[in-house]
Amino acid sequence: MDFGLVLQTDPPATAVVDLMRRAERSGFRYGWTFDSAVLWQEPFVIYSRILEHTERLIVGPMVTNPTTRTPEVTASTFATLNDMYGNRTVCGIGRGDSAMRVAGRKPNTLATLRESIHVIRDLAEGREADVGGTTLRLPWVRDGKLPVWMGAYGPKALALAGQEADGFILQLADPTLTAWMVQAVRTAAAEAGRDPASVTICVAAPAYVGDDLAHAREQCRWFGGMVGNHVADLVARYGEGSGMVPEALTAYIKQREGYDYSHHGRAGNPSTDFVPDEIVDRFCLLGPVAAHRERLEELRALGVDQFAVYAMHDAKEATIDAYGSAIIPVLT
Repeated sequence: MDFGLVLQTDPPATAVVDLMRRAERSGFRYGWTFDSAVLWQEPFVIYSRILEHTERLIVGPMVTNPTTRTPEVTASTFATLNDMYGNRTVCGIGRGDSAMRVAGRKPNTLATLRESIHVIRDLAEGREADVGGTTLRLPWVRDGKLPVWMGAYGPKALALAGQEADGFILQLADPTLTAWMVQAVRTAAAEAGRDPASVTICVAAPAYVGDDLAHAREQCRWFGGMVGNHVADLVARYGEGSGMVPEALTAYIKQREGYDYSHHGRAGNPSTDFVPDEIVDRFCLLGPVAAHRERLEELRALGVDQFAVYAMHDAKEATIDAYGSAIIPVLT
């Protein structure tokens, strides 16, 4: 199992770079960031600094979307980083939540996302791509490589991830839901004539190492609210109790009243009071080292290839260090 670290690009950017360097020294192989141009600093600028100050770390957004940057711009940006630092990037992509809604736009359609996956990957790897009826190619790309991983929850998005993406990003660490969603992705891959094992499975969730469970829950409760945004979309699309989405994912948002993106992904988010302790415990990894190991072993048995640690809490350094000394050496 690989491990990644997920951060927001809050200023100063030097702090983000320092944490990513610390993560690499601790055995993390991936460095991810949020990508929402209004809420945080520009991640691709920071990626260049991270890549310059690390040796092996693979960096990318969790996740970008096809609209705030056009696909050819996204492809060129990744290809430039790869040319400079040796194919050490990965493109996490989705329909767009905070980046789109904060700017007054709706998330992208799956049709747009499907087309963009092809365009971004083909252009970044030096192939021709059809962009709105015009054939384009980046003539300077040599030996480019860009895996495109897709974030998804609902049945149609899961199917698209299995059909088209190089990897699947699931933003929660509940084993029951992970099993259901991984199976959906693998089934779609097989039906599309792909090897299901070729789709990398990445689970991303907050991790907080320590014995004070009540404090850890309060530091990570924001995550249930963030996931709740996507769940609310699914309920609106498919209806509650439709059977299209597991009730274990949808039931907890009944008391959800709204969401303020100014607190997005932050401990103490007042929009997440509706999230019960049970959801925090299921979706996140909390408690002593032994509890983390146990959950990660369970996820690995379900086919999870990477666990990406959301470190948006008051113990970033301690969590990185604990994973580096007591968890990563055991699980890799």
